Formats: sequence, structure tokens, C-alpha cells
Amino acid sequence: MEKTIEKAASAAQPEIKEEPKTHSGGQVVLEALLAEGVSTIFGYPGGAIMPIYDSLYDYNDKLKHILVRHEQGAIHAAQGFARVSGKTGIVFATSGPGATNLVTGLADAMIDSTPLVCITGQVFAHLLGTDAFQETDVVNITMPVTKWNYQVTDAEEIPAILAKAFYIASSGRPGPVLIDITKNAQLQKIAFKGYEKCDFIRSYRPKPVVRNEYIEQAAKLINAAERPFVVFGQGVLLGNAEQEFKEFIEKAGIPSAWTILGMSAIPTDHPLGVGMVGMHGNYGPNKLTNECDVLIAIGMRFDDRVTGRLDKYATQAKIIHLDIDPAEVDKNVKADVPVWGDCKETLPLLTALVEKKTHGAWHRKFTDCAKREQEKVIQDEVYPTDAVLTMGEVIRNLNELTNGNAIIVTDVGQHQMVACRYAQYVHSRSNVTSGGLGTMGFALPAAIGSAYGDPSRTTVAIIGDGGVQMTIQELGTIMQFKPNVKILILNNSFLGMVRQWQQLFHEKRYSFVDIQSPDFVQVAKGYGIPGNSVSERENLRDALKTMLDHDGSYLLEVMVGKENNVFPMVPQGKSVSEIVLGRDEM
Repeated sequence: MEKTIEKAASAAQPEIKEEPKTHSGGQVVLEALLAEGVSTIFGYPGGAIMPIYDSLYDYNDKLKHILVRHEQGAIHAAQGFARVSGKTGIVFATSGPGATNLVTGLADAMIDSTPLVCITGQVFAHLLGTDAFQETDVVNITMPVTKWNYQVTDAEEIPAILAKAFYIASSGRPGPVLIDITKNAQLQKIAFKGYEKCDFIRSYRPKPVVRNEYIEQAAKLINAAERPFVVFGQGVLLGNAEQEFKEFIEKAGIPSAWTILGMSAIPTDHPLGVGMVGMHGNYGPNKLTNECDVLIAIGMRFDDRVTGRLDKYATQAKIIHLDIDPAEVDKNVKADVPVWGDCKETLPLLTALVEKKTHGAWHRKFTDCAKREQEKVIQDEVYPTDAVLTMGEVIRNLNELTNGNAIIVTDVGQHQMVACRYAQYVHSRSNVTSGGLGTMGFALPAAIGSAYGDPSRTTVAIIGDGGVQMTIQELGTIMQFKPNVKILILNNSFLGMVRQWQQLFHEKRYSFVDIQSPDFVQVAKGYGIPGNSVSERENLRDALKTMLDHDGSYLLEVMVGKENNVFPMVPQGKSVSEIVLGRDEM
């Protein structure tokens, strides 16, 4: 009886609910990052984002923050991290100039489909629109170069908005997202009820519905083709569809060429890989684009550097275009069969329907073109006989010493084209470069991010003497945080690619391309980074080996020929079949 009374009395007691913990907006931001699995942030503090940084003081054991030397360095580092790891890169910056310094990186990430979440501080909400100190309308400034952006003025919004930001940045065709948070929202205390990831937004469809009739039409065209040709881009990597892609081309026996961003989706020595398309791509895949009867484009967007003159691009071929972004289909090249969808889903459906073939005679055409390119261009570039060092022989020696296992990050210019032409890769996500925007200054900070994205592999930043000086201050980031980055400067004492165009198309009127540089080895030494400079062939290989074997970051400058040009080349305004192997053909 007593137990019954006690039980009844206990039941009558009101249930005590645990009150949600109180968090500042800054703390909520960091809790959201942890819930999304973030480990590394690249950023630079300032007044308007100071509350988030104040909260970060208590999260040092959970979140690694890399203090860069310029906000552009932060976003390029986050790009490198994302491209190598496959995760979303995270950036912190303050308001005004801090936020506007991200614009170049946002534009780069947007055109190259790199998932980023950038969090910028903003002035107090009551000061918006008053031209307050370091106030800039970052939302309107960055709207054209972000997949989505949003301004938070109330801390209650932060969990849902950040969940939405991560979902948008990483789903479908990835891209950069910017969230601008006013200072009052960062300071505001709210009852934090926890963080829920987002996996659905009513107005947003990241993946189009796969239509089986288009898969069937594509398979029918491929099975009937005598000269099929695949051009694949970064969509294969972004979709984590490397295996599915490999199975497709191996069953169908189709020669396959990569875009500059598609490189490393298959090993560069794969027997069906025929090289790179594009202005400075390989001779065969460019020339034979205009001889194939079916062109299968996979995860690429028919960039102008790939197509040359559109009115003369593969006009004889039936076009099959596989892409996750319907806006890219028919944008530049009209598709006979549009295959919308994630290529990780569409490729197995297509593979199941294609017939197993070899296309031996068609492959021999690529082999013949490769032989001509080897004799006319590659032999002299990679195995030169004169005294002047070439960029190509530097890359050849690097390949031999790394066995194709390194992550190679390139800047923009001649060295980029040479590296992308001759670098060898065994693993996917090994080639990191600025493709669509062509951002000089990209490589050094992107290499820092790449080293954090996959610390198990060697990261080599290949940079020209012009590009390295645009973000050279990031040597300070390397000095402080000690990522293992090998910096290889190919110095030709020119802004080489511009000089090449001035030589070929402007009667050798070299207008402001002769660039003077500091003693890079001494500059690196000032940052505590050892280095060396070589100009003689007999010293090259040992110098590269010393760089690669060094425990930690190292800078090696290689003095290469001043007026060496990159060939083959599709001259501007010409079709891909008008590709030339040297000046004598222009």
C-alpha cells in the first residue's frame, strides 16, 4: 500500500525538463562546423568577426585554424583542401576588405565547382547601410560568384542557415556559399537546441531525374559508332565516379581524353587514356575530335579553351552529353542526346547497355598522332639536347622521383600547361589547378590547403616566377604552421604565357612581360624555409631529390629557358583540328 502511494505521488510530480544550453551566435557557428565534421578552417580575424574568433579560443582542441597572411590565401587554401579531400573547405574573414579579398577565390571556386562555406563577419545590424567602418554589401558583391549567399542578423537563424549552406555547397554541382553574419548576431545569446543537418530544400533540386530513354538512346549511338570518343572533366571526380567511369570506357573500348580539371580521374598511363584536350593539349585528341562519329562528353562543360571555334567543333559527330547541371547541356555545344544526372548513377546504367568493343583501327589513329607529337614536340621538351633547361625535363625528373604518387598543384601560365601535359598521376584528386578563372597566385596557398587535405602524400606546388609573387606572403603561413609543401619555381624571367602570345601574335612586341624577381631562396630563408636554385642540368635531379627527401617544406628554383614556347597549340580563333606542333606550322 505504501509503495502504491509513493508511486502515485511520484507520478504526480511534474517532469523536470532540461533547459537548452545558452550559446552565443559565435559558439553556435562552431558547433555547426563540428556537427558537419569540419576539422580545418582557413582564415584571418578582424573586428567584425571577432566574436566568432573569441569563441574559437575555447575550441582549439577540436578545430584547427590556419592563420593565413591574406584572405585570398585563405580561400585558395580552402579550395586546395576541398579538391584533394573531397570535403567542403571552410573560410573565415572579417567585413569590408576582408570579405572583398575573397571575391577572386569565390569566382575561381564557382567556375571550377569547388565546395566552400565562407563565413564573413559584418557590422552590427543597426549600422547596415550607413557606410560604417569596414562595412561592405558583401551579399550583393558576391551574388554572381556564389552558388548561394545569405546575411544573418539574428543568431536564431544560424543553425538552419549553416545547415542549408553545407547542403547547397556540397550537393549536386558543388560550389561556394557565403554566409555574412552581423556582429550582434555573433554576440547574441540563444537557447541552442542542437544542430540538424539539411538534406532537402523545397526549391532546390541538386540532381535532375535520370531519364532512361536518354540512356537507351546514348547506348544505341555508342554501339553503332565506328569512331567513338570520350572527353571527360572534373564531374567524374566530383561525383566520386572514377570506378564507374573506368568500367564504362573499358567495356566500350573508347579512347578517352581529359580536360585540365578531369586529369587524374584515371591514371595517366591508362591504355585508353589518350591525353589532354584544350589549347595546349595533346595533338591526337584535339585533331581527332573533328574525325570522331560520336562524342561522349562526361562531366565537362565545353569550355572555349577545349572547343576552339564552336562553329567548327565536332560538327560531324553525334554529341552525347552527361552532366549533373542541366544548364550546361546545350549551352555551348548542342547535344543530340542529353543525359542529365549524377554520372555515378548514369554511367552504370549506360555501361550495362553498351557492347564490349575494342575499336583497334580508331585507336591506331591516336597512336599515330602521339608518335608525331613525340617526334616534333615532346622529345625536345622532355629530353633536350641543348644547354638550356626546359620545364618539360623538370616535370619528367619529378615524375621519375615521385612515381606519379604526388599531389601536384599548379599556378597559371606556361608552367601550368607544361605540368598538365607531362605530369603523371596514379591516384585520383592529384591535380589541383585554377582551370576556368586562370588565377595567378593560386598555387602557393592552394598547396597549403592540399597538404592538409591529404597529409599522407607529398604536395608539390609548381609555380612561375610571376604567379608566386602574387601570394608569396603565404610563406609566412608555412613558417608558422609547417605544412609539408614542396615549392618548385620554374623561373624564366618572363610572364611566360603572355610573352608567348606577344611573340606569336603581336610581332614580338614584349610589352611589360620582362619581370624582375627577388632571390627566392633568400626570401624563403627569411621565413625559415630551406631552399636551393639550379640552372645546370647535371644538378637538376639531385636538387629535386633533396627537395622531395627534405623533412618539411622546401623551395627549389629552377632557371629555365627564357623564350621557350608551349606546343602543341590551338591558335585563338582556330578550330581544334588546326592545332599546330610548332612555330613553323603557324
